[in-house]
Amino acid sequence: MSDSHALLIRLAGPLQSWGLTGRFTRRDTHSRPTKSGVIGLCAAALGRDREEPLGELSEVLFGVRADRPGTPLRDYHTVGGGTYPLRPRDLLTDHQRADKATLQPVPEGTEPTPFGRSELAAWYGSPKYVTADPSSGALVSGEVRRHALITERWYLADAAFLVGLEHPDRTLLEQIAHALEHPKRLLWLGRKACPPTGDIALGVVAGTLREAFESHALLPEIPSYDGDPPAPVADARPWAWIESPRPLPGIGSLSDQPVRFGTDGGVYGLRWETRHRITIASHARGWDIIL
Repeated sequence: MSDSHALLIRLAGPLQSWGLTGRFTRRDTHSRPTKSGVIGLCAAALGRDREEPLGELSEVLFGVRADRPGTPLRDYHTVGGGTYPLRPRDLLTDHQRADKATLQPVPEGTEPTPFGRSELAAWYGSPKYVTADPSSGALVSGEVRRHALITERWYLADAAFLVGLEHPDRTLLEQIAHALEHPKRLLWLGRKACPPTGDIALGVVAGTLREAFESHALLPEIPSYDGDPPAPVADARPWAWIESPRPLPGIGSLSDQPVRFGTDGGVYGLRWETRHRITIASHARGWDIIL
């Protein structure tokens, strides 16, 4: 009997995006969740700062089973070419914007300006310069571009993945599971525009990742409602990608092993994985989860 344990994680939502090589004008998505993206999700749930060492989080073995691979979706996206009011939700979801908007130094002998009317010398993201509109007080772009910058962004629509994190320390995995259901920070599936739906942490089980994938049924289909087409039937033998602790001849590699995260984009190394066609056991455990 293996001493390993596996935390099972459900990643499902209307949209997901797991970038590997994208740059600003073209943001790609991998065909499945990346290890760096999932470890970042766990770190956010635990409330860790970006500059904080990953510790045991970087030591877990990673695997993903594609229960519903989803459909690639291209988004026509523009940046610039207009005004940019700074909404309250921007301040709630982006601490850097909030700091710049609310923690401006007040000159001695003057009263602080009302919330929402402060001027920013710089803004995290576009636009680069922000000023207050003289009539409404809303924060808008101080440098309006004549032409918008067009970007191409890719997503996976209606996908559902069963992710596994394998580690001998069951307590560590249980701490991550609790944090995913009681996160200290907002969670998303690769990008802020992609919130997860339903239950995320599905429990810790004994055994390896492959054993966990073979002994658990496919994730439930999204329920259909009156007038909606039925959800597509998932492949009865889904593909799974399981991390190998060492390089082996003939196996693939990905540059998504997180070394550290940071505001500069972080550092990532190579990891190795094998691809398997999973045959789910006839006595596989079902699910009692919120979709």
